[in-house]
Amino acid sequence: MRKLIVLGVVGLLAQLIDGSLGMAYGVTSSTLLLAAGIAPAAASAAVHFSEIGTSLVSGFSHHKLGNVDWRTVSILAVPGFVGAFAGATFLSNLDGDSAKPWVAGILLGLGIYVIWRFLVLGGRRPTFKSRPSARMLAPMGLVGGALDAVGGGGWGPVGTTTLLSSGRLEPRKVVGSIDTSEFVVAVGGSLGFILALGSQGIEWAYAGALLAGGVVAAPIAAWLVKKLAARVLGVAAGGLIVLTNSKTIAESLGASGMTVAVIAAVLFVAWVTGIAWAVQQERRARALEAARADEPELAPAV
Repeated sequence: MRKLIVLGVVGLLAQLIDGSLGMAYGVTSSTLLLAAGIAPAAASAAVHFSEIGTSLVSGFSHHKLGNVDWRTVSILAVPGFVGAFAGATFLSNLDGDSAKPWVAGILLGLGIYVIWRFLVLGGRRPTFKSRPSARMLAPMGLVGGALDAVGGGGWGPVGTTTLLSSGRLEPRKVVGSIDTSEFVVAVGGSLGFILALGSQGIEWAYAGALLAGGVVAAPIAAWLVKKLAARVLGVAAGGLIVLTNSKTIAESLGASGMTVAVIAAVLFVAWVTGIAWAVQQERRARALEAARADEPELAPAV
């Protein structure tokens, strides 16, 4: 019972992060399940079954608050479903660990670009004039869905990172669209695991505990992402990408626990500093806009 309560709290925190930054539910939950001795396929299965409920509530909440671009969701859904189903079905035959550092390296580079894109704005506020193309979204959905099933998490890091770095959709709609489309990905992965493992191979109690915590957090996270400024949300998401994948790469290279901890601590301080700087810049930009709005218009020369 104590373990289920802990998993419920983990589900709540993981969904709070995922629903506001567009990633980390699967990664956080899978990490704890693996640490508890659950087999990778069974851990990923439990996470995906819980995500059916959390992503449904999260998607509805994001939709009500205007955080969803439904064109993006509709293009991502089918490739994401196919990728997740295939990844879940062939998980036992895939060596996810060997590919993990390479994927982490790519995501790390994209995360740095996301931070750079929002930090170099100076006093200007970000603008988003175009929308992501189907040519970009379809393969992204296929790869993201497959990685999500194989690694127990990946839809958010791949989808959120790619869309944020493209600059074609404002951060709150990136997060809302990725969270909403994750429902279809979770269904695809769950079907694959049912066929591959059977119902006896899935930890239903663990999935239920994660689901309970995630459902509570989903509406709160959707509200939070609507309130956060684009610049602040972009830097926060980019920092999370860099922090998570730097740790993965360091561990893959055989770094000691102390070295990994130092790297994580330094990046965490830099992340918090970047968010504080972004908040400061956003306040300055809003103050400048307010000042301009209060200036009286000059009468035309006669």
